[in-house]
Amino acid sequence: MKFWTGIALFAWVLPALAESRPVPPELPPTPAARAWIEQDPAVQEARAALIAAGHGANMLAAGSYEWATRLTMQRRSYDTGGPNSKEWNAQLERPIRINGKAELDRQLGEVEKQAAQARVGEAIHEAARSLLDLWVDGLSATQTQQLFQEQLSFARQNLKAVESRKRAGDASSLDVSVATADAADVERQANAAASTLAKARATLRVRFPGAQLPAQALGEPNASLEPEAQWLQRVLDASDPLKVAQGALQKAELTASRASADRVPDPTVGVFAASESHERMRQALQEVESARAAVDRQRRDLETSVAQTYADATSGMERWRIAQQGALATSESARLTQRAYSLGEADLQALLLARRQFLDASRAALEARAEALRAQYRLLVDSHLIWDLALD
Repeated sequence: MKFWTGIALFAWVLPALAESRPVPPELPPTPAARAWIEQDPAVQEARAALIAAGHGANMLAAGSYEWATRLTMQRRSYDTGGPNSKEWNAQLERPIRINGKAELDRQLGEVEKQAAQARVGEAIHEAARSLLDLWVDGLSATQTQQLFQEQLSFARQNLKAVESRKRAGDASSLDVSVATADAADVERQANAAASTLAKARATLRVRFPGAQLPAQALGEPNASLEPEAQWLQRVLDASDPLKVAQGALQKAELTASRASADRVPDPTVGVFAASESHERMRQALQEVESARAAVDRQRRDLETSVAQTYADATSGMERWRIAQQGALATSESARLTQRAYSLGEADLQALLLARRQFLDASRAALEARAEALRAQYRLLVDSHLIWDLALD
């Protein structure tokens, strides 16, 4: 069985000297983000558990043995005559932990505290990921709603223009009906976008009281990401779930050592020995193997998650680039078709088709931008590079 050395233990509890990055301008600044994250019930629960773990560690270090007083009295009568004797016996005793048990108990308490601290970091990390997702959802919904409002304005202006042309004899009643239907359809989509934005704001406000979305547009995804292996190492170094699993392994190893030490009974008035201690030892050894497998599983889960997020970030960047090119092309097409329509060189159907293509391409570009940024920002959060996450 491999046991953790004191050096490894010391290195594990020290906060990682991780690099930090400036917070992207679209995301909330560190002071605001930390204030909202600290309000999260899961974070508060984890901090309370950390305090309880500290008390538990002190109890383990002190041990469960206490001073005990024993007092016995007896009375003797003698067959040979004479007065009866009154005798008493008093004892003050306390079992003593031997065979390194006191040190093992102290280490077990420290491991419990470290695991509780890692769970605090895990709760903070999960809250940070939730804040990130809700924030990106809100900004994306804001820009989508603005896009539909602009298109609704264009559709209404177009309807007025068609009605004016009909009065002048340059447009038919069918053109008016088509323009009216188009304006109604765009208005329907604009109302749906406004509803999505309202839901995003409400969800953010309920999940993180006091959080409000700014009038901030989403930026452009980073075109140059570091290699995947570099991000994987950062995430592994910062991962609180992995620290929790490693702490469980260390606790299992220490528990096995404690069970082995218990085979030598502490000095007391009476000594009790049975085969039960051997079974506890076997159980402890199996728990070590189970904890070691849990560490391996957690590491593989992290590797899979990082690979997926990195793939989303890189492929999302390419999808956004293609979608952005399509949006620019359809924007120019819509502009030229609008001009041709005003000159009588294009009909209404061509104009509406060009605007519909522009709307679809613009919405696709917004969605691709949001997803690419979400993946890139998740790498920052999972690596604890922003919002002072490395300090927890």
